[in-house]
Amino acid sequence: MDDLHSINEAINKRAGRKLLPSIAVSASIVAIVWFTLAFQRELFAGLIGLATILGIREITRAFSSTQTYISAPALIIATMVLTVATWRGGVEGLAIATAFCLPILLVHLLRRGPDGFIRSATATTLVLIYLPFLAGFLILLARPEDGLSRVMTFVILISCNDTFGYLVGVLIGKHPLVPKISPKKTWEGLAGSLVFTIAGGSISFHYLLNEHWWVGSIVGLMVVFTATSGDLIESAMKRDLSLKDMGSLLPGHGGMLDRLDSALLSGPAVWLALEIVKRYL
Repeated sequence: MDDLHSINEAINKRAGRKLLPSIAVSASIVAIVWFTLAFQRELFAGLIGLATILGIREITRAFSSTQTYISAPALIIATMVLTVATWRGGVEGLAIATAFCLPILLVHLLRRGPDGFIRSATATTLVLIYLPFLAGFLILLARPEDGLSRVMTFVILISCNDTFGYLVGVLIGKHPLVPKISPKKTWEGLAGSLVFTIAGGSISFHYLLNEHWWVGSIVGLMVVFTATSGDLIESAMKRDLSLKDMGSLLPGHGGMLDRLDSALLSGPAVWLALEIVKRYL
């Protein structure tokens, strides 16, 4: 037991995270996602909306440290509108709701006057697109009748990228990928993500979606790029704001944004890939 404790502590120190709580949180999230999709898919849309609202609260607090005003209540209302519109209207509903909410949010900022308007307007636009708009594609994945299979395939891809990139990086990582943005992310970890996400994509596409395994390999390769980029984008935001984590809601992960980062950029990519497969293969 002492040896296991020592190994766990060594991993925690090198990774900068507590491994066991991180695994427990990840497993709980996957279970909740599966339950909502299997029981009532509308609940999954609500789950994504709730996660997005929690992310908005975190990013609002983060921007406030730089004296940048963002109206959390207004963005939360916009998130509710985008969530309902996406579930009911599909990609057209998402696009129209975003185009509808953005000018209203900007007009809402006018009541504070011209001081800091450009900074607040830019930050508000970023948050609207980065969170509820991109998260809308996760809802789009769940809308079809095979939404459970589609979303669980997405979960497998993201989990393979994050988990094996993390483990390989912790165990043998020596060469930093982008040290100025994310010092603990390594080329070895990226290689681990590539190998296991491509394998996970091949298996999940074949057995869950009944599609060609090689299509899953290509999508897996794409997800490594989008998920890693999403992680780096959020890391760059935290470094610019001088934060270690966006929050402390999820033990072993940090805040909700620290859990959503890789999924936000991957959602549109996987949705588009599945649309292409459905129409042309």
